Amino acid sequence: MQAELDALRNELESLRSRDRAINFHMQRIDDELRLAARLQQDFLPKSLPRIGRVRFHTLFRPAGYVSGDLYDVMRLDEKHVGFYIADAVGHGMPAALLTMFIKNALVTKQIVENGYRLLAPGATMAKLNDALIEQNLSHASFATALYGRINTETGEVSFARGGHPNPIILRADGSVETPQIDGCLLGIFENQHYADCSLKLSPGDRMFLFTDGIEVVFAGEKIIDSQQWGEELQRRRAMTTQAMLEHFSSQIEQSAGSLDPKDDLTIIVVEMQAA
Repeated sequence: MQAELDALRNELESLRSRDRAINFHMQRIDDELRLAARLQQDFLPKSLPRIGRVRFHTLFRPAGYVSGDLYDVMRLDEKHVGFYIADAVGHGMPAALLTMFIKNALVTKQIVENGYRLLAPGATMAKLNDALIEQNLSHASFATALYGRINTETGEVSFARGGHPNPIILRADGSVETPQIDGCLLGIFENQHYADCSLKLSPGDRMFLFTDGIEVVFAGEKIIDSQQWGEELQRRRAMTTQAMLEHFSSQIEQSAGSLDPKDDLTIIVVEMQAA
């Protein structure tokens, strides 16, 4: 009997020792993921440009500690602001690392003899695609992205996209437009051409850019298309942009599965304020 008790005590102590080791390693992983999340947040813009009537608003909701989404808004010169949104394939750390590469590989200007010139969005996207191809990553090496720029004096916008959802325009009169432009995924095919799309934002107009995680706001298990998404925006046209994004964030919190969301979500709104 004593031998059996001693064996049980030894087995119990072994189990406790294993649990302590597992808890130690789990705590290390948790600490490292939290640090990675803080570092990724540091790559996001600390403040958004406010030039003339142009305002930018963002919503960034990772599905886990880190996100496969990334965005940036940057002043290019005295009257142009650039903006991009990217969504790397997959989730978690591999996708987050890919977004870091995309951020560093994005080229918006070209040095010339007398200074620089701004690259057209399509040229920026082509260079980004080439950079991903040249990197020859082993897996999870493709992404969707949209890059554009706005003339803050005229409201003229040009953008190009690579496999990313088309933006949606909510006009001041409540009408909705979805400009269409083709562009393949980044990191798949070499020497791709990305076309530019041009439009103009008038006072009171808003342009919404988003990742496919927008489905988690409204759709649950269903897939929401651009028409439905436009209708959801149209229903909320009387809301300020900030109130709208806060409402979307609240929708996520209240939806089933919000503690374990299925996808990262990022929204950028480019707004031309009314007088």
